[in-house]
Amino acid sequence: MAKNEELVFLPLGGVGEIGMNLALYGYGPPTHRQWIMVDCGVTFPGPDLPGVDLVLPDIRYVLAQKNNLKAIFITHAHEDHYGALNDLWPGLNVPVYASGFTAGMLEAKRNYEGSRSEIPITNFKAGDTVTVGPFSVEAVGVNHSIPEPMSLVIRTPLGNLVHTGDWKIDHAPSLGPLTDEARFRAIGDEGVLAMMCDSTNAMRDGVSPSEEEVSNGLRQIIESAEGRVAITTFSSNVGRIRSIAQAAEAAGREVLLLGSSLKRVCAVAADVGLMEGMKPFIAEDEYGYIPRDKIVVILTGSQGEPRAALAKLSRDEMRNVALASGDTVIFSSRAIPGNEKAILDIKNGLIEQGVHIITDNEALVHVSGHPRRNELQQMYQWVRPKVLVPVHGEAAHLIAQGELAKQSGIATVPRVRNGDVLRLAPGPAEVVDEAPHGRVFKDGKLIGDFEEMGIGDRRKLSFVGHVAVNVLLDSHFDFLGDPEIVPMGLPEFDNEGEDMEDVLYDCVLGAVESIPRARRKDLDKLRESIRRAVRSTANEAWGKKPVVTVFVTKV
Repeated sequence: MAKNEELVFLPLGGVGEIGMNLALYGYGPPTHRQWIMVDCGVTFPGPDLPGVDLVLPDIRYVLAQKNNLKAIFITHAHEDHYGALNDLWPGLNVPVYASGFTAGMLEAKRNYEGSRSEIPITNFKAGDTVTVGPFSVEAVGVNHSIPEPMSLVIRTPLGNLVHTGDWKIDHAPSLGPLTDEARFRAIGDEGVLAMMCDSTNAMRDGVSPSEEEVSNGLRQIIESAEGRVAITTFSSNVGRIRSIAQAAEAAGREVLLLGSSLKRVCAVAADVGLMEGMKPFIAEDEYGYIPRDKIVVILTGSQGEPRAALAKLSRDEMRNVALASGDTVIFSSRAIPGNEKAILDIKNGLIEQGVHIITDNEALVHVSGHPRRNELQQMYQWVRPKVLVPVHGEAAHLIAQGELAKQSGIATVPRVRNGDVLRLAPGPAEVVDEAPHGRVFKDGKLIGDFEEMGIGDRRKLSFVGHVAVNVLLDSHFDFLGDPEIVPMGLPEFDNEGEDMEDVLYDCVLGAVESIPRARRKDLDKLRESIRRAVRSTANEAWGKKPVVTVFVTKV
């Protein structure tokens, strides 16, 4: 081993935020490290990013040394872990290791989005080990709210690392695997330098309820319901979908799937053998012929998405499917922070129709896929890392897990955020550098940063609107015809009841006429005078200054 070789951890997303997970592990001298990437996720835009479809991690640091990137490992097929791969992989062109289900989801996503990049995936599942550059990477089975999730054990000449990915301990899940206690204990016996661990539920005491208890809760509601039952859940939670379908069958009810993402996931799950023994789902056009007490609908829209099936039902906009007074809607999900208002609007739409709403506040109809504090402590006891790095969480989650780790006897808990280069060995774990990091935005077919995509201007337009002014001047610099004014997003009338377009028209006439003919020859100055006059007049009439574009043409 060369003298100046180092082992480093560098998150470019997911540490200091929920979502957009992307971690790099580097080995070698600081000037020539070899890297592997773990996960490549997205996060979703809020109302502050109008028109943006997805938020992706900025990977310019990786692109600058892509020849040293040996492989990408995907721990599971949730959007915040694999959702950016189709868009970012073409610039990297390295081998990708993922499970059969994750590979199937990636392919379905590529077909649905019409992506051109065909990503070659090497099947990599719990129990497998692969060597890439100086890293030996082993997949260990864990339980989570999606099929085939894994933790990674990354072995290097300077020590072993555990990257937990998303996990929980559930002794009675609706879909395997169990989190592999025996393997984690054996890895702990081997010696673990550092563990990068999921912090999502580090503020919640105790142990997560089992998925089996959720299945029982849903079964009881389905059996006692008098009308139709519609259940919305995360479309990737195949275990939950299976549980609901089995409970429906036991209660003598047919099952309808509504929502394209749900159908895609179930098709991939069927391809890899996860839907065996399930009764076929009915077609949408059969819905109207089935008695109300003989049907369960599983549908998308648990996060209030306006175009998802549940939102359409709340507005009574579906052709073949509707709910009626006395029916029941179960939210077998939790609200992702930021979505509460949209979800509330849907609930109110359903309540107006006389539909009963059941959430996890009223009954055990949902459980998270992440570890609570007692589960974290169990993992610490199994793995016994010298260093614990809290990841996958906002500041509050990371600090809560850091304090728990220290209370549990782990001596070293470094403070790490996106862009920090954490040297794990040799020497004590410490942040030694900062790498370029941030966010880029997918908007339609294009990807770019905040400025490149014009998001700031778009946000401004959404607040203050736009006025286009077109002025034609003759050879004497007098008006040739009337100026044209096109306001967009402005009020129609001012305080006096005057038409806003007329007010602005008068202002343009006044602005031009107030400038002597000789000085109108400077068209740039004339444009700027008109622009300022329009903004000032709009501000006087409305209290806001619109964005103004002025065209002045001398004929």
